[in-house]
Amino acid sequence: MSTARDIMTPDVTCVRSDESVADAARKMVELDVGALPVRGPDERLKGMLTDRDIVVRVVAEGRDPAACTAGELVRGELVTVGADDPLQRVLELMADRRIRRVPVIDGDVLVGIIAQADVARRLPDSTVGDLVADVSRPPA
Repeated sequence: MSTARDIMTPDVTCVRSDESVADAARKMVELDVGALPVRGPDERLKGMLTDRDIVVRVVAEGRDPAACTAGELVRGELVTVGADDPLQRVLELMADRRIRRVPVIDGDVLVGIIAQADVARRLPDSTVGDLVADVSRPPA
């Protein structure tokens, strides 16, 4: 059976919680990604910062991206999967929680990330379609 490790993107760049949102946005542009994991001063994973977070919670509110930190935008429960978790569990978690990206950990160490694009590249179209539909459904 396939595991999270089999489809994850292993090279993950993080943003520190004390880095500015402007710096985080520049990293996203350089890496051509829509989200970055956020690490705290203790190097532990604190959450995810998305390009949507930046637009909705900084730009639209007229806040200065150079004065806001990535850590200020982290909210809610951090959802992760284990590197050796079965792929079916990962897909169910993404669908149930309606999340497009999930950090992959081995113990307490971030070892990768799984995004919808990873699923699309490696799994059958029907599985991809089901995941996209589940993640995109409106809240109940």
